[in-house]
Amino acid sequence: MPRSPHLPQLLICAVLGLLASSAQASAPSPAPDSLQPLLVTLNERLSIADLVALTKWDSGKSIQDSAREAQVVANARKLAVDRTLDPDEFAELIAAQIEANKLVQYGLVAQWRAAGKAPDTPRPDLANQIRPQLDVLQNRLLQQYADFAPYRNDPECENWLATARSGLIKDSLHGQALIRATGELCR
Repeated sequence: MPRSPHLPQLLICAVLGLLASSAQASAPSPAPDSLQPLLVTLNERLSIADLVALTKWDSGKSIQDSAREAQVVANARKLAVDRTLDPDEFAELIAAQIEANKLVQYGLVAQWRAAGKAPDTPRPDLANQIRPQLDVLQNRLLQQYADFAPYRNDPECENWLATARSGLIKDSLHGQALIRATGELCR
């Protein structure tokens, strides 16, 4: 059987094709479009922690509010069931938000104690202004979490978070809190 003069060229093309496809397979996948809005909402929730800290400073109330935290987590479970999401996973995410918010509050109150005063800024009412904002954010967070949930197991999830978080961090305290707030997003 005569040998084809094009055989070496065909072999080279086949090898190059295999190399190109393996290079594409190892390239990291881009972050899903649903990640950024979710992180913006988490960051917005952390900004509200500054206001909560001010109200707790003024009132002398403890940052730890176990009864309120339990109520928020229980509500999160109900909302997750209504949207056919895993209630335990969504409750973990909300518990992480609570912990991240307390991290900001404790950090700010410690700074103010060291300075001997808190900032002279307007204080919204905790029960009538701040908590309704947090409830709205929780509903938005639920939808955004549902949109992102299919990507939680992606091997690139932690890398996506690290990259996306970096653009949202305003200082080290809030940066650490944002890391805590996103700690339950990837599996």
